[in-house]
Amino acid sequence: MKKTLLVLAAICCAAGLFAQITSLPSASVKTLQGQTLNVHELGKSGKITVISFWATWCSPCKKELDAIKDYYPEWKEKYNVELVAVSIDDPRTAAKIPAMVEEKGWEYRILHDFNKEFQQAVNVSSVPFTLLLDSTGAVVFEHTGYAPGDELELEERIKEIKN
Repeated sequence: MKKTLLVLAAICCAAGLFAQITSLPSASVKTLQGQTLNVHELGKSGKITVISFWATWCSPCKKELDAIKDYYPEWKEKYNVELVAVSIDDPRTAAKIPAMVEEKGWEYRILHDFNKEFQQAVNVSSVPFTLLLDSTGAVVFEHTGYAPGDELELEERIKEIKN
């Protein structure tokens, strides 16, 4: 009986670790202008929202955001998408964020998870990490890592939501 209970408890704990989040938590981030924003508000725009966790030191993150940049104007027009790039840079590297965004020409909404509150709330263990929200703010897809072509899979997921 004890073994059965232990196995059930272990299964429940494991399921909790791998469960996807269903909506955005309440967590504070900052804009590049230093204003504090609660991320829970991101899901209330009525738009399909892509949230990409990234860092200035992360090559796959930059490759992903560069690849999406080519598609983003079309996605905004065709699917009513907003991309929000959330940097997880620590205070030591955070000063590089604005210059990198300008250099790359990223026209995304850029936020900084200055205290790792958002990152921890959605259990982001590595970047790049992408969340896709439907127009009601429900998290419908999440993805870790980047390989060329992942932006096309993301667009397919966006199309599914739009239809």
